[in-house]
Amino acid sequence: MTKLRVVHYINQFFAQVGGEEMAHIEPEKREGAVGPGLAFNTEFGEQAEIVATIVCGDSYFGENMDKAKETVLNMVKEEKPDLFIAGPAFNAGRYGVACATITAAVKEELGIPAITGMYEENPGADMFKDKVYIIATRDSAAGMRKAVPPMAKLGLKLAKGEAVGSSAEEGYLPNGIRVNFFEEKRGALRAVEMLNKKLAGKAYTTEYPMPSFDRVEPGAAIKEMSKATIALVTSGGIVPKGNPDHIESSNASKFGEYNIAGVTDLDADTYETAHGGYDPVYANEDSDRVLPVDVLRKLEADGKIGKLYDHFYTTVGNGTAVASAKKFGEEIGKKLKADGVDAVILTST
Repeated sequence: MTKLRVVHYINQFFAQVGGEEMAHIEPEKREGAVGPGLAFNTEFGEQAEIVATIVCGDSYFGENMDKAKETVLNMVKEEKPDLFIAGPAFNAGRYGVACATITAAVKEELGIPAITGMYEENPGADMFKDKVYIIATRDSAAGMRKAVPPMAKLGLKLAKGEAVGSSAEEGYLPNGIRVNFFEEKRGALRAVEMLNKKLAGKAYTTEYPMPSFDRVEPGAAIKEMSKATIALVTSGGIVPKGNPDHIESSNASKFGEYNIAGVTDLDADTYETAHGGYDPVYANEDSDRVLPVDVLRKLEADGKIGKLYDHFYTTVGNGTAVASAKKFGEEIGKKLKADGVDAVILTST
């Protein structure tokens, strides 16, 4: 039996080229399997094999999306594959967007079956889950062993033109498509079983999940800005030099609180970013680019605002779970409210 031909897309990290310092590399094609591709080949067995691996830096793809996409598509086309796989990207934001973007392009522009995988909170998942099959993974590469089997299984189904089951069966993120099928148990019985599990505090899966919207009512407008105390909060990871609280560069588990009383400028000698999701060069040169203390001090001196709050709060948004971010926000909000802060400027990257 002739093996199906597979092309695999990965970033610079999984190709073992380097980390953030090598995120600028342009697309390059290598023969055979590289990095996680070896695990895919094992899972494919005699049914398929990775004939080529395309490597591209996350920053390069994000900053040159049209050019990068065209280059990668040409590389894929040259190999005439039966299947295209990207990732898995887990919760790496730029990597996830790159994987999902190129997977959709391969499917739509080349007509080749394509699949990727990532954590449900990855921005790439939210952008493309209704366009391509995205296998749900854990939030870090520690979940590689569990991610590869369902990706390989569904990929082979797509390549062979076999029928694809529901998201619950195959492990992909729900894409909004509903398909009729015959269930062994009638609806009334299933409903009673779910109710009994719920009443007993046991795990159950609803057949009709409802969307969850987190709505926040906007605060009242500040009537006298010249008397208001304004605080700075950022998810851009600005910290004192050396990152004294060791805030993680991705998937942050904490936030920092730092005193800026009397500080008029966040210079390169005393401040830097701990963020691992963007090029830190410009933020490290002048952290005011992310946390505008210098501008707020000028507004304070000009009487445009009453006062810049004496502390700023910071964390890293890169890969950080929504639940964690919500918890940080609630804790920070309580502190600011207790200190009589009138408004917050929340900066990102």
